[in-house]
Amino acid sequence: MIRALTLIALTFVVNSLWAAQVAVDCNAGQSLNKALSKLDRNTPNTVTVNGTCTEYVRITGFDRLTLKALPGAALHQPTVGPGTLPLSLLLIESSQSVTVDGFSVQADVTTVPAIGIGHGSSDIRLRNLTIQGGTEGIIIFEASQVSIAHVTARDPGYSPLGVYDLSDVHVERSLFEDSTGVAWHAGMDVGSSHVTMYGTIIRNMQVGMNVYGGGIIDLVDFNTYFPLGGPTDVVIENPARTNFYGVSLAGGASVNVSSAKLRITNPGQTWGGNTGGVLVSNSSSFNAGANLVVSGSQGHGVFVTNNSHADLDGSIITGSQHGGLVVVNQSSTAVGSSHPPTVISGNATDLFCDARSLTTGGANIGNATSVQCDNLLAGDTVTIP
Repeated sequence: MIRALTLIALTFVVNSLWAAQVAVDCNAGQSLNKALSKLDRNTPNTVTVNGTCTEYVRITGFDRLTLKALPGAALHQPTVGPGTLPLSLLLIESSQSVTVDGFSVQADVTTVPAIGIGHGSSDIRLRNLTIQGGTEGIIIFEASQVSIAHVTARDPGYSPLGVYDLSDVHVERSLFEDSTGVAWHAGMDVGSSHVTMYGTIIRNMQVGMNVYGGGIIDLVDFNTYFPLGGPTDVVIENPARTNFYGVSLAGGASVNVSSAKLRITNPGQTWGGNTGGVLVSNSSSFNAGANLVVSGSQGHGVFVTNNSHADLDGSIITGSQHGGLVVVNQSSTAVGSSHPPTVISGNATDLFCDARSLTTGGANIGNATSVQCDNLLAGDTVTIP
Protein backbone atom coordinates (compact mmCIF):
# COMPACT_ATOMS: atom_id res chain seq x y z
CA MET A 1 0.00 0.00 0.00
CA ILE A 2 2.80 2.43 0.91
CA ARG A 3 4.62 1.58 -2.30
CA ALA A 4 1.45 2.26 -4.34
CA LEU A 5 0.92 5.66 -2.69
CA THR A 6 4.57 6.53 -3.27
CA LEU A 7 4.24 5.65 -6.94
CA ILE A 8 1.13 7.83 -7.29
CA ALA A 9 2.90 10.74 -5.61
CA LEU A 10 5.96 10.38 -7.84
CA THR A 11 3.75 10.23 -10.93
CA PHE A 12 2.02 13.45 -9.87
CA VAL A 13 5.35 15.19 -9.30
CA VAL A 14 6.74 14.06 -12.67
CA ASN A 15 3.58 15.17 -14.51
CA SER A 16 3.74 18.53 -12.75
CA LEU A 17 7.32 18.95 -13.83
CA TRP A 18 6.32 18.20 -17.40
CA ALA A 19 3.70 20.98 -17.38
CA ALA A 20 5.23 23.73 -19.50
CA GLN A 21 5.25 27.51 -19.22
CA VAL A 22 6.39 28.77 -22.62
CA ALA A 23 6.85 32.32 -23.94
CA VAL A 24 6.67 33.08 -27.67
CA ASP A 25 7.75 36.45 -29.08
CA CYS A 26 6.54 36.67 -32.67
CA ASN A 27 8.03 40.15 -33.01
CA ALA A 28 11.43 38.54 -32.48
CA GLY A 29 10.81 36.01 -35.27
CA GLN A 30 9.63 33.14 -33.08
CA SER A 31 6.86 30.81 -34.23
CA LEU A 32 3.79 29.81 -32.25
CA ASN A 33 3.45 26.61 -34.28
CA LYS A 34 7.06 25.69 -33.58
CA ALA A 35 6.59 26.22 -29.85
CA LEU A 36 3.43 24.07 -29.84
CA SER A 37 5.19 21.25 -31.68
CA LYS A 38 7.65 20.84 -28.80
CA LEU A 39 5.02 20.48 -26.05
CA ASP A 40 3.70 17.32 -24.45
CA ARG A 41 0.08 17.37 -25.57
CA ASN A 42 -1.14 15.28 -22.63
CA THR A 43 -0.04 17.58 -19.80
CA PRO A 44 -1.07 21.14 -18.89
CA ASN A 45 0.70 23.83 -20.92
CA THR A 46 0.51 27.61 -20.89
CA VAL A 47 1.89 29.59 -23.81
CA THR A 48 2.14 33.37 -23.52
CA VAL A 49 2.39 35.23 -26.81
CA ASN A 50 3.87 38.63 -27.59
CA GLY A 51 3.70 40.54 -30.87
CA THR A 52 2.03 39.72 -34.17
CA CYS A 53 2.18 36.09 -35.31
CA THR A 54 1.66 35.76 -39.06
CA GLU A 55 1.07 32.04 -39.53
CA TYR A 56 -1.63 29.39 -39.75
CA VAL A 57 -1.79 27.84 -36.29
CA ARG A 58 -2.95 24.26 -35.78
CA ILE A 59 -3.76 22.79 -32.35
CA THR A 60 -4.36 19.05 -32.63
CA GLY A 61 -4.85 16.54 -29.83
CA PHE A 62 -4.02 18.86 -26.93
CA ASP A 63 -5.34 18.35 -23.40
CA ARG A 64 -5.24 21.40 -21.05
CA LEU A 65 -3.61 24.07 -23.17
CA THR A 66 -3.84 27.84 -22.60
CA LEU A 67 -2.81 30.41 -25.20
CA LYS A 68 -2.57 33.75 -23.41
CA ALA A 69 -1.96 36.93 -25.37
CA LEU A 70 0.13 39.66 -23.86
CA PRO A 71 -1.25 43.19 -24.48
CA GLY A 72 -1.39 43.88 -28.21
CA ALA A 73 -0.68 40.29 -29.31
CA ALA A 74 -2.26 39.35 -32.64
CA LEU A 75 -2.66 36.49 -35.07
CA HIS A 76 -2.71 37.54 -38.73
CA GLN A 77 -3.24 35.51 -41.88
CA PRO A 78 -0.14 35.05 -44.04
CA THR A 79 -0.20 36.38 -47.59
CA VAL A 80 0.42 32.86 -48.92
CA GLY A 81 -2.49 30.44 -48.98
CA PRO A 82 -3.00 27.61 -46.49
CA GLY A 83 -2.35 24.91 -49.07
CA THR A 84 -4.71 21.99 -49.66
CA LEU A 85 -5.46 21.22 -46.00
CA PRO A 86 -8.89 22.28 -44.65
CA LEU A 87 -7.49 24.91 -42.32
CA SER A 88 -8.64 27.93 -40.41
CA LEU A 89 -6.22 30.65 -39.48
CA LEU A 90 -6.41 29.15 -35.99
CA LEU A 91 -7.62 25.55 -36.05
CA ILE A 92 -8.37 23.55 -32.88
CA GLU A 93 -9.19 19.90 -33.51
CA SER A 94 -9.51 16.71 -31.45
CA SER A 95 -8.57 18.65 -28.31
CA GLN A 96 -10.02 19.30 -24.89
CA SER A 97 -9.75 22.00 -22.23
CA VAL A 98 -8.11 24.57 -24.50
CA THR A 99 -8.38 28.30 -23.69
CA VAL A 100 -7.52 31.07 -26.16
CA ASP A 101 -7.48 34.44 -24.43
CA GLY A 102 -6.83 38.05 -25.39
CA PHE A 103 -5.81 37.90 -29.07
CA SER A 104 -6.66 40.10 -32.00
CA VAL A 105 -7.31 37.73 -34.92
CA GLN A 106 -7.42 38.94 -38.51
CA ALA A 107 -8.18 36.97 -41.68
CA ASP A 108 -9.43 37.72 -45.18
CA VAL A 109 -13.07 37.02 -46.05
CA THR A 110 -12.53 34.61 -48.96
CA THR A 111 -9.92 32.02 -47.92
CA VAL A 112 -10.47 30.46 -44.49
CA PRO A 113 -12.41 31.02 -41.26
CA ALA A 114 -10.56 33.04 -38.66
CA ILE A 115 -11.04 30.38 -35.95
CA GLY A 116 -12.14 26.79 -36.53
CA ILE A 117 -12.98 24.27 -33.80
CA GLY A 118 -13.88 20.72 -34.71
CA HIS A 119 -13.45 16.96 -34.74
CA GLY A 120 -15.06 16.40 -31.36
CA SER A 121 -13.16 19.04 -29.41
CA SER A 122 -14.60 19.79 -25.96
CA ASP A 123 -14.31 22.45 -23.26
CA ILE A 124 -12.81 24.95 -25.69
CA ARG A 125 -12.93 28.47 -24.24
CA LEU A 126 -12.61 31.60 -26.37
CA ARG A 127 -12.10 34.67 -24.20
CA ASN A 128 -11.57 38.40 -24.79
CA LEU A 129 -10.94 38.09 -28.53
CA THR A 130 -11.33 40.63 -31.31
CA ILE A 131 -11.88 38.88 -34.63
CA GLN A 132 -11.81 40.70 -37.96
CA GLY A 133 -12.90 38.97 -41.15
CA GLY A 134 -12.59 35.30 -42.03
CA THR A 135 -15.03 33.48 -44.29
CA GLU A 136 -16.66 32.93 -40.91
CA GLY A 137 -15.32 34.54 -37.79
CA ILE A 138 -15.70 31.34 -35.73
CA ILE A 139 -16.79 27.99 -37.17
CA ILE A 140 -17.60 25.08 -34.85
CA PHE A 141 -18.25 21.64 -36.30
CA GLU A 142 -18.36 17.87 -35.80
CA ALA A 143 -19.86 17.57 -32.32
CA SER A 144 -17.60 20.09 -30.61
CA GLN A 145 -18.32 21.95 -27.37
CA VAL A 146 -17.26 25.59 -27.04
CA SER A 147 -17.73 28.53 -24.66
CA ILE A 148 -17.51 32.03 -26.17
CA ALA A 149 -17.32 35.05 -23.84
CA HIS A 150 -16.34 38.69 -24.29
CA VAL A 151 -15.66 38.16 -28.00
CA THR A 152 -16.14 40.79 -30.70
CA ALA A 153 -16.35 39.46 -34.27
CA ARG A 154 -16.71 41.89 -37.17
CA ASP A 155 -17.14 41.87 -40.95
CA PRO A 156 -16.83 38.19 -41.90
CA GLY A 157 -17.42 36.90 -45.38
CA TYR A 158 -20.66 35.32 -44.16
CA SER A 159 -21.17 34.90 -40.42
CA PRO A 160 -19.27 35.81 -37.25
CA LEU A 161 -20.38 32.50 -35.74
CA GLY A 162 -21.30 29.25 -37.49
CA VAL A 163 -22.28 26.19 -35.43
CA TYR A 164 -22.78 22.86 -37.19
CA ASP A 165 -22.81 19.05 -36.96
CA LEU A 166 -24.35 18.44 -33.50
CA SER A 167 -22.10 20.93 -31.74
CA ASP A 168 -22.98 22.67 -28.46
CA VAL A 169 -22.01 26.28 -27.83
CA HIS A 170 -22.40 28.81 -25.00
CA VAL A 171 -22.30 32.51 -25.94
CA GLU A 172 -22.22 35.39 -23.47
CA ARG A 173 -21.23 39.06 -23.35
CA SER A 174 -20.25 39.22 -27.03
CA LEU A 175 -20.76 41.43 -30.08
CA PHE A 176 -21.26 40.25 -33.68
CA GLU A 177 -21.52 43.03 -36.25
CA ASP A 178 -21.14 43.96 -39.90
CA SER A 179 -20.04 47.44 -40.96
CA THR A 180 -19.56 46.76 -44.68
CA GLY A 181 -23.17 47.07 -45.81
CA VAL A 182 -22.55 44.25 -48.27
CA ALA A 183 -25.04 41.37 -48.33
CA TRP A 184 -25.37 38.53 -47.34
CA HIS A 185 -24.51 38.14 -43.66
CA ALA A 186 -25.96 36.14 -40.78
CA GLY A 187 -25.10 37.12 -37.22
CA MET A 188 -25.30 33.46 -36.19
CA ASP A 189 -25.70 30.46 -38.48
CA VAL A 190 -26.85 27.38 -36.56
CA GLY A 191 -27.53 24.06 -38.28
CA SER A 192 -28.26 20.77 -36.49
CA SER A 193 -26.66 22.12 -33.31
CA HIS A 194 -27.48 23.79 -29.99
CA VAL A 195 -26.58 27.28 -28.77
CA THR A 196 -27.27 28.74 -25.32
CA MET A 197 -26.77 32.50 -25.08
CA TYR A 198 -27.37 35.75 -23.23
CA GLY A 199 -26.01 39.29 -23.02
CA THR A 200 -25.03 39.55 -26.70
CA ILE A 201 -25.55 42.14 -29.46
CA ILE A 202 -25.99 41.27 -33.15
CA ARG A 203 -25.82 44.34 -35.39
CA ASN A 204 -26.56 45.10 -39.07
CA MET A 205 -26.89 41.54 -40.37
CA GLN A 206 -29.28 40.50 -43.14
CA VAL A 207 -30.31 37.70 -40.78
CA GLY A 208 -29.67 38.12 -37.08
CA MET A 209 -30.04 34.43 -36.21
CA ASN A 210 -30.35 31.83 -38.97
CA VAL A 211 -31.47 28.50 -37.47
CA TYR A 212 -32.27 25.41 -39.52
CA GLY A 213 -31.98 21.63 -39.80
CA GLY A 214 -33.29 20.99 -36.30
CA GLY A 215 -30.98 23.60 -34.76
CA ILE A 216 -31.89 25.01 -31.36
CA ILE A 217 -31.11 28.35 -29.71
CA ASP A 218 -32.00 28.90 -26.06
CA LEU A 219 -31.91 32.43 -24.66
CA VAL A 220 -31.23 31.99 -20.96
CA ASP A 221 -28.80 33.50 -18.48
CA PHE A 222 -26.39 31.00 -16.93
CA ASN A 223 -23.43 30.98 -14.56
CA THR A 224 -21.49 28.02 -15.88
CA TYR A 225 -18.40 30.12 -16.57
CA PHE A 226 -19.01 33.55 -14.96
CA PRO A 227 -21.17 34.80 -12.06
CA LEU A 228 -24.60 36.17 -12.90
CA GLY A 229 -25.02 39.93 -13.01
CA GLY A 230 -25.45 42.77 -15.46
CA PRO A 231 -27.66 43.01 -18.56
CA THR A 232 -28.70 39.69 -20.06
CA ASP A 233 -30.68 40.86 -23.10
CA VAL A 234 -29.90 39.51 -26.53
CA VAL A 235 -30.29 42.47 -28.92
CA ILE A 236 -30.64 42.21 -32.69
CA GLU A 237 -30.38 45.78 -33.92
CA ASN A 238 -30.35 47.22 -37.40
CA PRO A 239 -29.46 50.92 -37.54
CA ALA A 240 -28.33 50.52 -41.16
CA ARG A 241 -31.77 49.14 -42.12
CA THR A 242 -30.17 46.37 -44.20
CA ASN A 243 -31.86 43.54 -42.28
CA PHE A 244 -34.35 41.06 -43.77
CA TYR A 245 -35.01 38.83 -40.75
CA GLY A 246 -34.22 39.35 -37.11
CA VAL A 247 -34.61 35.62 -36.50
CA SER A 248 -35.22 33.04 -39.25
CA LEU A 249 -36.20 29.45 -38.40
CA ALA A 250 -36.60 26.65 -40.94
CA GLY A 251 -36.48 22.88 -41.21
CA GLY A 252 -37.72 21.93 -37.74
CA ALA A 253 -35.61 24.50 -35.91
CA SER A 254 -36.59 26.04 -32.58
CA VAL A 255 -35.76 29.19 -30.64
CA ASN A 256 -36.75 29.38 -26.98
CA VAL A 257 -36.73 32.77 -25.25
CA SER A 258 -36.44 32.06 -21.55
CA SER A 259 -34.83 34.21 -18.83
CA ALA A 260 -32.81 36.34 -21.29
CA LYS A 261 -34.92 38.88 -23.15
CA LEU A 262 -34.81 39.06 -26.96
CA ARG A 263 -35.05 42.58 -28.38
CA ILE A 264 -35.31 43.03 -32.16
CA THR A 265 -35.29 46.58 -33.53
CA ASN A 266 -35.86 47.86 -37.08
CA PRO A 267 -35.89 44.47 -38.84
CA GLY A 268 -37.39 43.62 -42.22
CA GLN A 269 -37.78 45.39 -45.54
CA THR A 270 -40.31 48.00 -46.65
CA TRP A 271 -41.72 45.78 -49.40
CA GLY A 272 -42.88 43.27 -46.80
CA GLY A 273 -43.02 39.79 -48.28
CA ASN A 274 -42.24 37.51 -45.35
CA THR A 275 -39.50 39.78 -43.97
CA GLY A 276 -39.60 41.13 -40.44
CA GLY A 277 -38.69 40.46 -36.85
CA VAL A 278 -39.20 36.69 -36.75
CA LEU A 279 -39.85 34.22 -39.58
CA VAL A 280 -40.96 30.77 -38.39
CA SER A 281 -41.24 28.33 -41.29
CA ASN A 282 -41.22 24.71 -42.38
CA SER A 283 -42.28 22.86 -39.20
CA SER A 284 -40.30 25.09 -36.83
CA SER A 285 -41.25 26.47 -33.42
CA PHE A 286 -40.68 29.80 -31.70
CA ASN A 287 -41.37 29.94 -27.97
CA ALA A 288 -41.06 33.53 -26.83
CA GLY A 289 -43.41 34.47 -24.02
CA ALA A 290 -43.08 37.76 -22.20
CA ASN A 291 -39.37 38.24 -22.96
CA LEU A 292 -39.82 39.06 -26.66
CA VAL A 293 -39.86 42.68 -27.85
CA VAL A 294 -40.06 43.44 -31.59
CA SER A 295 -40.21 47.11 -32.50
CA GLY A 296 -40.17 49.22 -35.65
CA SER A 297 -40.22 46.42 -38.20
CA GLN A 298 -40.16 47.66 -41.79
CA GLY A 299 -41.85 44.38 -42.73
CA HIS A 300 -43.93 42.20 -40.43
CA GLY A 301 -43.50 41.64 -36.72
CA VAL A 302 -43.78 37.83 -36.54
CA PHE A 303 -44.53 35.68 -39.62
CA VAL A 304 -45.47 32.02 -39.02
CA THR A 305 -45.85 29.74 -42.02
CA ASN A 306 -45.75 26.19 -43.39
CA ASN A 307 -46.89 24.03 -40.47
CA SER A 308 -45.03 26.02 -37.81
CA HIS A 309 -45.94 27.27 -34.34
CA ALA A 310 -45.23 30.32 -32.19
CA ASP A 311 -46.01 30.91 -28.51
CA LEU A 312 -46.27 34.63 -27.80
CA ASP A 313 -47.72 34.79 -24.29
CA GLY A 314 -46.94 38.34 -23.10
CA SER A 315 -44.80 39.33 -26.11
CA ILE A 316 -44.67 42.94 -27.31
CA ILE A 317 -44.75 43.44 -31.09
CA THR A 318 -45.21 47.09 -32.08
CA GLY A 319 -44.63 49.52 -34.92
CA SER A 320 -44.62 47.02 -37.80
CA GLN A 321 -45.14 48.66 -41.20
CA HIS A 322 -47.01 45.61 -42.50
CA GLY A 323 -48.64 42.92 -40.35
CA GLY A 324 -48.02 42.67 -36.64
CA LEU A 325 -48.60 38.89 -36.52
CA VAL A 326 -49.17 36.80 -39.66
CA VAL A 327 -50.13 33.10 -39.43
CA VAL A 328 -50.52 31.15 -42.68
CA ASN A 329 -50.24 27.74 -44.39
CA GLN A 330 -51.46 25.36 -41.66
CA SER A 331 -49.64 27.11 -38.85
CA SER A 332 -50.65 28.14 -35.34
CA THR A 333 -49.91 30.66 -32.63
CA ALA A 334 -50.83 30.59 -28.95
CA VAL A 335 -51.32 33.58 -26.66
CA GLY A 336 -51.79 32.42 -23.08
CA SER A 337 -53.07 34.27 -20.03
CA SER A 338 -50.09 33.71 -17.73
CA HIS A 339 -48.59 37.13 -18.49
CA PRO A 340 -49.94 40.63 -19.15
CA PRO A 341 -51.78 41.06 -22.46
CA THR A 342 -49.75 40.31 -25.56
CA VAL A 343 -49.38 43.55 -27.51
CA ILE A 344 -49.54 43.22 -31.31
CA SER A 345 -49.76 46.12 -33.73
CA GLY A 346 -49.05 46.71 -37.41
CA ASN A 347 -49.54 49.51 -39.89
CA ALA A 348 -51.66 47.38 -42.23
CA THR A 349 -53.17 44.54 -40.19
CA ASP A 350 -52.43 43.87 -36.53
CA LEU A 351 -53.32 40.17 -36.76
CA PHE A 352 -53.83 38.10 -39.91
CA CYS A 353 -54.58 34.36 -40.16
CA ASP A 354 -55.62 32.45 -43.25
CA ALA A 355 -58.44 29.87 -43.26
CA ARG A 356 -56.05 26.94 -42.70
CA SER A 357 -54.31 28.38 -39.65
CA LEU A 358 -55.25 28.96 -36.01
CA THR A 359 -54.57 31.47 -33.28
CA THR A 360 -55.65 30.75 -29.72
CA GLY A 361 -55.92 33.13 -26.77
CA GLY A 362 -57.40 36.03 -28.72
CA ALA A 363 -58.88 37.43 -25.51
CA ASN A 364 -55.35 37.99 -24.25
CA ILE A 365 -54.25 40.13 -27.21
CA GLY A 366 -54.18 43.86 -26.54
CA ASN A 367 -54.07 46.82 -28.93
CA ALA A 368 -55.08 44.76 -31.97
CA THR A 369 -57.82 46.77 -33.66
CA SER A 370 -57.37 45.46 -37.21
CA VAL A 371 -57.88 41.68 -37.12
CA GLN A 372 -58.39 39.38 -40.11
CA CYS A 373 -58.38 35.84 -38.76
CA ASP A 374 -60.86 33.14 -39.70
CA ASN A 375 -59.79 30.85 -36.86
CA LEU A 376 -59.28 32.99 -33.76
CA LEU A 377 -60.24 31.43 -30.43
CA ALA A 378 -60.76 33.57 -27.37
CA GLY A 379 -59.23 30.89 -25.13
CA ASP A 380 -56.86 27.99 -25.48
CA THR A 381 -59.35 25.60 -27.10
CA VAL A 382 -62.83 25.35 -28.48
CA THR A 383 -65.51 24.55 -25.92
CA ILE A 384 -64.97 21.03 -24.64
CA PRO A 385 -68.04 19.05 -23.52
